[in-house]
Amino acid sequence: MTTDGALARLIRSSADRTAAAGAEACDLCAAPVPDEHAHLYDTGQDEVRCVCGPCSVLFAGAGAGDGHYRLVPRRRIRLPKVDTAALGVPVGLVFFVPRADGTVTAQGPSPAGAMRWEVDAAAWVQLAETCPQLASVEPEVEALLVNTVHGLDHHWIVPIDDCYRMVAVVRREWRGLSGGGQVWPAVERFFEDLTERS
Repeated sequence: MTTDGALARLIRSSADRTAAAGAEACDLCAAPVPDEHAHLYDTGQDEVRCVCGPCSVLFAGAGAGDGHYRLVPRRRIRLPKVDTAALGVPVGLVFFVPRADGTVTAQGPSPAGAMRWEVDAAAWVQLAETCPQLASVEPEVEALLVNTVHGLDHHWIVPIDDCYRMVAVVRREWRGLSGGGQVWPAVERFFEDLTERS
């Protein structure tokens, strides 16, 4: 055995361990998951968890997971302009999540993560009357995602994991007090990359 051979093997095994450590795994069974994989919403922890294909099947039916875990749907629907002013949210980049108990929360990204506040549930119901597609939003696992910053006009029904991805973009790109020059182009790219799917 040569020193070069042993060193090369050590470097390869270290690189393999690093790659394996960076790979995502199912949060239920620890199996590796591909880049495109399903998510579960953990209602107790208010978190999204990665799941492999076989584990996602366990939560596909209504009532599966005893309400603790809910499979996050994949659909995205681009909406015409939705006048969210009645919801009383003074920011242009926000997502609205109806809850199983009838309440509605608004969440906006910030450098520290998502800011959250309660929205008048009656105002949400009235808004859904003007935009009937909002009545189909699945509580806790889907959201109305809005971006009207810098004159944009994006209104989407999306899975909740898309909203968390958008929050991560803002956290990653934000610089200084005002966000810097990278955050808003990154947010615009995020919205440009959204595609409708059923």
